[in-house]
Amino acid sequence: MVPTVIISTYPDKKSISKIANKVVSSRLAACVNITKISSVYSWKGKIENAEEFLAIFKTTQKNKSKLKKIIQETHPYQVPEIAEIDVTGINKPYMEWLVRSTS
Repeated sequence: MVPTVIISTYPDKKSISKIANKVVSSRLAACVNITKISSVYSWKGKIENAEEFLAIFKTTQKNKSKLKKIIQETHPYQVPEIAEIDVTGINKPYMEWLVRSTS
């Protein structure tokens, strides 16, 4: 089994908490880390400064497509960030937990 991390940003804690609970309870992600961040980005010709919530979804290669589809379908942003990071190294006990939690 190969671990994968999907990251996305959300406008508020309520929207990310809802999707995080959904994907963990459906076993598409073993864990979702959520942290408040400050973002600076260009949107429609303007520089924006916003507080957002960064979500780090921990899953497996087997579940990544379904997980990304749910993120896309439920995301409140018009153009959501859905970035996939392949994990090349992970400690064995954590990987075993990840697989058990998503199977």
